Amino acid sequence: MDVEQLMTFLISPERTIVEAMEKIDENGRRILFITNTDRKLIGAITDGDIRRWLIKTGNLQEQISRLMNRNPKSVYRREVASAQDVMRRYSITALPVLNSKGIVIDILFEQEQKTEVREGSLSLDKVPVVIMAGGKGTRLYPYTKILPKPLIPIGDIPIMERIIDKFRDVGVTDFYATVNYRKNMIKSYFTDTAKDYEIQYVEENQPLGTAGSLRLIEEDFEQPFIVTNCDILIHADYEDVYRYHRESGNELTIVSALKNIVVPYGVIHSSENGAVQSMEEKPKLSYFVNTGMYILNPELKKEIPENTFYHMTDLTDKLLKENRKVGMYPISEDSFLDMGEFEEMHRMEKKLDLKSE
Repeated sequence: MDVEQLMTFLISPERTIVEAMEKIDENGRRILFITNTDRKLIGAITDGDIRRWLIKTGNLQEQISRLMNRNPKSVYRREVASAQDVMRRYSITALPVLNSKGIVIDILFEQEQKTEVREGSLSLDKVPVVIMAGGKGTRLYPYTKILPKPLIPIGDIPIMERIIDKFRDVGVTDFYATVNYRKNMIKSYFTDTAKDYEIQYVEENQPLGTAGSLRLIEEDFEQPFIVTNCDILIHADYEDVYRYHRESGNELTIVSALKNIVVPYGVIHSSENGAVQSMEEKPKLSYFVNTGMYILNPELKKEIPENTFYHMTDLTDKLLKENRKVGMYPISEDSFLDMGEFEEMHRMEKKLDLKSE
């Protein structure tokens, strides 16, 4: 590993949670090692550590020194031959290599071994997944004048098929698709596609919003179910998302992504009578946004009004007003891909290493 690549895994302890999440996105390995000014190892932090912190506190601006693991595993250069054994022994996926002075000189990674089911994994083969595929996709005109949004290709595979493939990786076989606009094209495509899963179509006779069509599903689900928009890809551990929902006691869990917005101007902070207190050049604002993926307890389906235009935000507001438990599962900015607009669609293609025409 060259120095430039190595530096994408190293961060100083005074950096914030937001900065750590950005850097984890940059290296793509879900881990950072904290070093002092001499590049000596003093800690480690994973995306799981950050997620647990955010669920507990919601504080994006805390320094990572508050939550880092202060006793990370490592090996010295002369011990590199034992690195894989160390990672297996402690169930870790990355291991820093130190020189005799304790300075990080390399990062080694667990050698991937393909297995059918990971140890401790939670199969989602009995979990229903509802794909909201009834919208017109007006933000993608003129493409959606010809094709319904679920069939817009990302690379050479329609977005809805990519969503299904992600869920198939964790064992899901039970899919529902709410359809309206150009529904016969959607049904025809998936009828002609060889597949090892089942899609049940829920047909809207009129637009019912992002939640209203759930009321049309006749089956009574026996366990929490997943709802996702048809124009997003979420790079996350779906098993962990589902496990978090069940263990948290949430009635509704919203998968939320960090969104950083840079104000492209110098911002003036003022007080009374127009007195300027300070100026801030191009500040960055950080928020968590709704990705359009949810986990719902089964009884919520019956609380959605029949034949009524009703959004998931309406259901969320109802639960909050009744002091019922709604939670979020935070993911990084780069883990949320949205093809709802042309610019974001090209970003999705780039992230998936696909050629954009």
